[in-house]
Amino acid sequence: MSETLDRPAGAEAKPAASPSPAPARLAAEHWLGAFEAALAAKDAAAAAALFAATSFWRDLVAFTWNIRTVEGPEGVRDLLEAQLPHVAASGFRLEEEPTEDGGVVTAWFTFETDFGRGRGLLRLKDGKAWTFLTTLYELKGFEEPMNERRPMGAEHGSSSTRRSWAEKREAEAKELGFERQPEVLIIGGGQGGIALAARLRQLDVPTIVIDRHERPGDQWRKRYKSLCLHDPVWYDHLPYLDFPKNWPVFAPKDKIGDWLEMYAKVMELNYWGSTTARHAAYDEAAKEWTVVVERNGEEITLRPKQLVLATGMSGKANVPNFPGMERFKGEQHHSSQHPGPDAYRGKRVVVIGSNNSAHDICAALYESGADVTMVQRSSTHIVKSDSLMEHGLGALYSEQALAKGVTTAKADLIFASLPYRIMHEFQIPIYATIKEKDAGFYEALEKAGFRLDWGTDGSGLFMKYLRRGSGYYIDVGASQLIIDGKIKLKAGQVREITESGVTLDDGTELPADLIVYATGYGSMNGWAADLISQDVADKVGKVWGLGSDTPKDPGPWEGEQRNMWKPTQQEALWFHGGNLHQSRHYSLYLALQLKARKEGIPTPVYGLQDVHHKS
Repeated sequence: MSETLDRPAGAEAKPAASPSPAPARLAAEHWLGAFEAALAAKDAAAAAALFAATSFWRDLVAFTWNIRTVEGPEGVRDLLEAQLPHVAASGFRLEEEPTEDGGVVTAWFTFETDFGRGRGLLRLKDGKAWTFLTTLYELKGFEEPMNERRPMGAEHGSSSTRRSWAEKREAEAKELGFERQPEVLIIGGGQGGIALAARLRQLDVPTIVIDRHERPGDQWRKRYKSLCLHDPVWYDHLPYLDFPKNWPVFAPKDKIGDWLEMYAKVMELNYWGSTTARHAAYDEAAKEWTVVVERNGEEITLRPKQLVLATGMSGKANVPNFPGMERFKGEQHHSSQHPGPDAYRGKRVVVIGSNNSAHDICAALYESGADVTMVQRSSTHIVKSDSLMEHGLGALYSEQALAKGVTTAKADLIFASLPYRIMHEFQIPIYATIKEKDAGFYEALEKAGFRLDWGTDGSGLFMKYLRRGSGYYIDVGASQLIIDGKIKLKAGQVREITESGVTLDDGTELPADLIVYATGYGSMNGWAADLISQDVADKVGKVWGLGSDTPKDPGPWEGEQRNMWKPTQQEALWFHGGNLHQSRHYSLYLALQLKARKEGIPTPVYGLQDVHHKS
C-alpha cells in the first residue's frame, strides 16, 4: 500500500513500535541471566535460590564430568560448591522461542564452559527452575570434523610420496594394536560398541573394537530367525547415519545385522572380529590396562588407557540351575543360543519364561509346527505394539513428531530432560489410557490364565526397562496365540528337570524334546568378574537400575542408571550399552569423557557413584 493510504492525510509517519517480548521469553531470559550472574560470582547459594523446592538438575558431563541428577536447592548448592572452582560457564542464550503451557515455561538454550560447548532445556514454574538439563556436546579445540570442518579427501597438486585414502586406512589397521596401542579398547561389537567407536573416530581417539563373532552384525544374524526390533525406526538411528526413509518401522534382525556391518565399514572402524578377550588387569602405576586377546587363534596383548565393556545389558546369559538339568535326555539351551524353530517341527517344546524372548520364540515355534508350552513363573507386563507407538512414543519418535520439528536428536534431549525421580508420574497416565483402550485384549489374556502386571506403581514398560531391564513383552502377535490356546500356558515354578521334561511345583509334568531357558540376563559387572576379577566386579558394583526399591531394582535411590556411560569406582573402566536409542544418545557423552582424558583436560568428577550392591 502507498504511504498516503496507510495513514490519514496530514498525519506524520511514525516508526512502528517493536512488539514486546513474550512473557515466556522474558521469564526464561531473566532466569538464565540470573543464573549466569550467580555462576560468574561463584555464588552457589544465589544460583541454588533460583530452583524451586521440588526441582531437578540433570547434568550430562557439562558441569560434573559425570551423568548426575541433583534434587532441590540443597542439591544444586552442593554440586556448585564442589564444581565452581573447576568449571566456569557463561553465554547462556536462548536457542529458540520459549513456550508456556499450563503454567510451565519451557526454554531451549545454549551455553559455554571453559572447556566446551553445551545445550540445555529449562522448565520454569512460578519463575523458578523445576527441571534443568545441561549437556556437553563438544570440546573446544577438539570439534568433530563435520560440515565446514570436514576433510578434503582429495589431495590436490603433485607428490611422489602420495598415499591414497585406502592406503592410509590399510596402514592404520595394520599398525593399531601392534606398532602403536589404542587409547580405548571396546569389548563388544554390537550396536553399543559400534556407536561409541564411531563417536571416538570422529574425535580422533585411536580405538579398537573386539567381538567374538566374525562379522559386525553377527550378534543379530545368529539369533532366532523371527527376531526383530520392537522399537520403531525413529527411535533407533545410529550416530551420524540415520536409517533410510524406506527402512521398515520394525527392523528384522538380518537387516540390522547388515546395517551394522555396513556402518562399521563406512565409518572406518578398527573392528576386530573373531576376537575374544581372555584376561584384563589395570596397572595403577602405568595408568593403563593389559588385555590379552585371542584373534583368529593368535594371542595378542593390548595396552589401552581406557577399557569399555560394551557387552550389553542383555549379554550375560542368566542360565538357571534347576535340579535334574544334567539328566535331561533332550536338547536344552538358553534363549540367547536358540537357533530358531526350523529343526523342531512336530517336537514338544517347553519355554521357561514369559518376557520378550519367550514370546517371540514360542510364536516362531508354533508357526513352524512345534507343540509349545510357555511356563510363566512371575507376572509380566504386556503392551500392544501399536498402542505403545501411539501413546508411548508417538509424541517424540514418529513421522508426526518429525513434521512438528521434533528430530530424533531433539527428542533425545527432551527425553533426557525428564528426571528419573518423577518419570513414572508421566508414564502412569499413558498406561492407564492403554489399559482402558485395550481392555478386551487384557481380559482375554487373563481368561487364558496369563498373569499380568503394570509395574509396581502402574508406570508400565519403560520404567520396568529402566529399573530392571526385564519383566515385559511388546506384543506383536504372540499374545493372541496364548489367548487362542495355540501357545499352551502353565503358571508356576520349576521343581525339577526330569529325563523327559519339566516338573512344576504343583506336580504338573510337561514332556519335552527341547527346553528353552528364556530366563533373562545378569548384571553387566558379571563380565568384569569374568574378564578382570571378582574384586573389581565387587568394587564397581551392580550395573543398571535406578535404586527404585522395586522388584530386581533394590534401593537406595541412585537417580541415574548405575555405572552406565560414566566413571566407575574402578579407574579407567566404563560400561556402555542399552537399546539403540541409549547406545546412540549416551555414546556422545561417554566419547567426550574419554576424549578429555586423552587430551589431558582436567576432569574433576562430581558425585562418583557409591556402591551398595555387588551384583
